[in-house]
Amino acid sequence: MTTTKLLITALAPLADPARAPLMQAYMRDQFPFLGIATPARREAVKPVLRSMKGAASEELLGIAGELWELAEREFQYVAIDLMAMHWQQLSMHDLPALQALVLRKSWWDTVDGLAGVVGDVLRFDHHGMDQALRHDNFWMRRIALLHQLGWRGKTDEKRLFQYSLSLGHENEFFIQKAIGWALRDYARHAPDNVAHFINENMRHLSKLSVREAGKHLSL
Repeated sequence: MTTTKLLITALAPLADPARAPLMQAYMRDQFPFLGIATPARREAVKPVLRSMKGAASEELLGIAGELWELAEREFQYVAIDLMAMHWQQLSMHDLPALQALVLRKSWWDTVDGLAGVVGDVLRFDHHGMDQALRHDNFWMRRIALLHQLGWRGKTDEKRLFQYSLSLGHENEFFIQKAIGWALRDYARHAPDNVAHFINENMRHLSKLSVREAGKHLSL
């Protein structure tokens, strides 16, 4: 039995038709769901995902691609969990394949999960997202904004601020929100720097971005 079929088999008994419509509604009815809560889903597939330790990146990405083709949203979540667990088996050469997933069945849930995987793969490579910042698809631009989340002292502050200003004019909600989130996350490490940046550039940022970024700052 293939890995993908093993994952399907692991989740099948947990499907909850009563819960599925609520999960689907939360995602604005864009995707069907099996109705499986995150903790139960992760526990069910954990043995299969762990068995992929040492697998080649091509195999990991192949499985992720197969899961992406399946209708129910939980399978995309499993694909992200697979890559997040084994990100050390991926490399910069796999970035195009990861970005290709960003552009398929795109919504904030999978895009934000993929941003974490991309950030792990880049591992403080501060040039990997420059092209993504200029991509026509706003979800890819959101990845560029969010990939440094959690990098703290390794954050490329100059690039973070440049990215925020480059996209600060956009009216897209998910971009404005991402700018605020990225700045707020870095403010946990460098609050004075972020506060200074916001105060100096407030006219170039949306009210939403400023509000989100400044939640824990004195502006």
